[in-house]
Amino acid sequence: MPTTTIHQVRIHYEQAGSGAAIVFLHGLGSCGQDWLLQTPAFEQRFHVITPDLRGHGQTDKPQGGVRVAHLTRDVIGLMDALKIDRAHVVGLSLGGCVAQQLALDAPKRVRSLTLVNTFAHLEPDSPRHALMLVSRLGLLGLKGLPAQAEYVAARLFPKPEQAEFRQLAAERIAANEPATYRRLLFAVRAFDVRNRLHEIKRPTLVIAGDRDTTVPIKAKRLIAERIPGARMEIVADSGHATPIDQPEVFNRLVLSFIESNGISPQRHHGTKA
Repeated sequence: MPTTTIHQVRIHYEQAGSGAAIVFLHGLGSCGQDWLLQTPAFEQRFHVITPDLRGHGQTDKPQGGVRVAHLTRDVIGLMDALKIDRAHVVGLSLGGCVAQQLALDAPKRVRSLTLVNTFAHLEPDSPRHALMLVSRLGLLGLKGLPAQAEYVAARLFPKPEQAEFRQLAAERIAANEPATYRRLLFAVRAFDVRNRLHEIKRPTLVIAGDRDTTVPIKAKRLIAERIPGARMEIVADSGHATPIDQPEVFNRLVLSFIESNGISPQRHHGTKA
């Protein structure tokens, strides 16, 4: 079980393959195993790194306040520990927030950004969406994390044929420490880089599932509009967990994006471009 200690936090991660580094950052309440359908597709050409973010999975769950900036510093520290100068960064939801913060705080460490069903600031775009956000917090407070996990998993994977994914997602979320999960929820709500998106100068791909009920399409369009040169791809018949419910389409989009920008996947992960 590979780990490294960053800012007194023991970070668990997995790695595979060789070549230019690509760091995959998971969503709230999950872990690096979110990317099991990506690793086989990328490890033949890239050095794939899939960490458990602070407070998640097998990584430490420190007490006290937490912000997206803390998770970002952990990722930078992990890159330092692995002697990775620059990486392609792929982030889903919360992981996409971390990816944006990384491109703002340490732009020289980022080769490209792929931002998946994420936001620069999460705010409801309709009464129905506002009710969903309130329901998540309400369930957590009134019925506990297992009930909230079931609710979230059902929204992520609503189809009958997605029962296995739905059960796995519920189990992963329910395994979190309630106090840590609550702190991370508030970190998500506090995140706001809308007025800094124009500072991101790295090639950026925004991927949006057309059935995502967690992050409004408006929030994803805002990212694509404000990051210079960013492009947006909408994936059909996909919810919030696009890398899982449409893995072949997702993998093809990311590989094509990296190649179309002339960013060779064959460069060694420790070399500077």
